[in-house]
Amino acid sequence: MNKDEFSIVEDFRSRLENAAKYGEIWEVVKDTVEFTLHRHRRGMMLFLDDLPIRLGAYHPLGTNNIVLNRTIVQMVEGAIKSKRVVNALIYNLLLHEYLHALGLVSEIGVRQLVYKIAEECFGENHIAALIAKKSPWALLKGIPLRAVNAPKRVMEIVKDFEKADKYIV
Repeated sequence: MNKDEFSIVEDFRSRLENAAKYGEIWEVVKDTVEFTLHRHRRGMMLFLDDLPIRLGAYHPLGTNNIVLNRTIVQMVEGAIKSKRVVNALIYNLLLHEYLHALGLVSEIGVRQLVYKIAEECFGENHIAALIAKKSPWALLKGIPLRAVNAPKRVMEIVKDFEKADKYIV
């Protein structure tokens, strides 16, 4: 890895690990896709919902929406208590759905591409790449599934998800 590549990887790592909001993680997702695939899409919206545990997130085809499983994120936050791991989980789930939003529909192909992007942008031993390699559900191993039976809450929209200054007016 040359000096420039090392600097880019360090920047992506730092931004992901220090992200405090979904919108900051989203910017890392978009920038890593732009860096690796030279593709982008603007105007995406994020919703949080209590989905079945087997579903981390989804992108309804033909929309600009991503729906993230709030229950899984909260379970990992409560059990692992590491912002670095939670941010890497959210990064993986959003990246997967963003690739679908870019027109990639093959689940197997998208999973492989998530790993390729995470490995290239963070390094093979970074938690984001390890989650991509093993699957986000590896984080749930050993976590009690009490929250799964909790009453369903109202879906919520994440405000300030995508920076408004990037919209075409």
